[in-house]
Amino acid sequence: MGAHARFSPSSGKRYLNCPPSLLLEEQFPDEQSPFAAEGSAGHAMAEHLINKYLKKRTKRPVSDYYSDELMEAVESYVEYVISQIEQARADCDTPFFGVEQKVSLAERVEDCFGTADMVIADYQKIHIIDLKLGKGVMVDAESNVQLMIYGLGVLDMLGFLYDINTVELTIVQPRIEHFSTWEISAEDLFSWGKDVFEPGAARALAGEGEFKAGDHCRFCKARVTCRARAEEYLKLAQMEFKNPDLMADDEIAEVLSKADALKKWAEEVYTYAQNEAVTNHKEWPGFKLVLGRSNRKYTDEADVAEAAKKAGYTDIYKQSLIGITEMERLMGKKKFNEILGAFVYKPDGKVTLVPDSDKREPYKTATAEADFKRSEERRVGKECPT
Repeated sequence: MGAHARFSPSSGKRYLNCPPSLLLEEQFPDEQSPFAAEGSAGHAMAEHLINKYLKKRTKRPVSDYYSDELMEAVESYVEYVISQIEQARADCDTPFFGVEQKVSLAERVEDCFGTADMVIADYQKIHIIDLKLGKGVMVDAESNVQLMIYGLGVLDMLGFLYDINTVELTIVQPRIEHFSTWEISAEDLFSWGKDVFEPGAARALAGEGEFKAGDHCRFCKARVTCRARAEEYLKLAQMEFKNPDLMADDEIAEVLSKADALKKWAEEVYTYAQNEAVTNHKEWPGFKLVLGRSNRKYTDEADVAEAAKKAGYTDIYKQSLIGITEMERLMGKKKFNEILGAFVYKPDGKVTLVPDSDKREPYKTATAEADFKRSEERRVGKECPT
C-alpha cells in the first residue's frame, strides 16, 4: 500500500456523490491543518491507551497538541472502547480486536484502503468504532459511507473466521458528547458494496459522472474554486431579495436551507483570495490589502504593574472565579459533584430554527414564543434602563 489511497474511505461520501471530484482534487497538494494535526495526536494517544489495556507493547506518544481538554476527550473514547472489548469477551471465547486496523478494499476497488480506529468482532457481529475529535459538525453513524466501507473491508477480511450476520457502526464524538450507533445486516452491506460502492468508485477513479455540490464538499480540496459549487450558491445569491412578505413560503424555506452553506462558501472564497494576495502577491480587480484596526496592548504586564504601583495606583487587578470545566478538573468529578453539584445548573439553549434533519427534539411553538419574548424583554431592559 502507498501512503495515500486514491479512493480514500474518509472521502467516500464525496466521491460517490460527486465522482469527478476525485481527479479534480489530485491537482491540489496535501495540506494538514492544525485541527487535523491535533486529531492525529489524539488518535495516537487513543491507540496507545487501548493497546496498553490489551497488554500489547506500546510507547506513549509525545505531542505539543496534548492538553487536558484533548486528553479528557480521548479518555472518554477509550472508556467506551474498553466497555465494548469486555462485552465482546463475555460474548465470545476468541474475539478479534484491531486497534488502528488497516483495511483494504483492493479486491473490490483499485487503490482503496484506509485505517479503522477500532474493530471488534465476535462470532456473529463486527463492530466498527470511529473517533471524531471535531467540535463543529455532528457526525452520525447512520448510512455513514466511510464506516460502511470499513465494514465491508472487515467483512472480507474476517468472514472466513466468523459467521457474521451484523455490522455495527459507531461514531464517538466526545467533545460534543455525541455517540451515534447504527446497525446494518451483512447481507445488506454486501448488496450496497456491489450495487453502489463498487460502480460509484469505478466512475470516480475514471473521472466520469457529473460534479454535484452538497454538504460532502466540506473538506474537498477544490471546494473554494470549484465552478459547480460556485454556480450552486450563486443561484441562491442571485435571487431578488425583497421584503419577506413578498416571497412565497417555499422561497423563504429555500433560503433558510442554503443560507448557512452560502455564508460559509463566501467566507472560504474570501479567505482563499486574501491568502493568495498576501502570500503570492496576487492582485484582485477592485480590491487591495490594508492594515486592519487593532487594539492597544501592554509591552510587558509586569513592568506596567510595577510602574503603576510606583505611581500610587493599587487597584489595577481583576479577579474572577475559574470556569466550571476548570473547577471540575481541579477537584475531580466526584469531589466536584459532592461540593458544588447543588450550585451548578444547565440553562436551556437559545431557541434556534434548524432543518428537520436535525436530530434534536422539536421545541413547542408556544413555549418558544414565550421564551423569545422574555429574552427580548431582558435585552430591551438592559439597553433601556429605567
